[in-house]
Amino acid sequence: MTRATTPAEQRLIGLLARTARGPQRDGLFALWLMVRAAEGLFPPHPVSVKNHLRRLQALETRLGALALPAPLRRALAAARHHLEPATPAAAALVLAQLVAPARDVLGSEAGEVIAVAARTARVHL
Repeated sequence: MTRATTPAEQRLIGLLARTARGPQRDGLFALWLMVRAAEGLFPPHPVSVKNHLRRLQALETRLGALALPAPLRRALAAARHHLEPATPAAAALVLAQLVAPARDVLGSEAGEVIAVAARTARVHL
């Protein structure tokens, strides 16, 4: 079953489309990958633990290849670590912790996307 994109993913994809190449775009792409991994743990069709762990391994590889500003790189590394339990509670925590770095590094619109995703995640707890 293919999972449709969430509203947060769609908004991040829209931001990506409007952003020129460079660290800002790489940051948005990395944020989109992290949001996808986190929101994949929420019902109604969460990914299996096995697939989630594979997704985290792939995420780590992808993040290593991107030119990210240092504060965002640190926040995403911590978020990836916090997602290892593969629970909706861990995913909600990750989204809440990414709001400030996203806003500070990528701008208010990116921060707002993550803030809305974090508020929506609380419903799944």
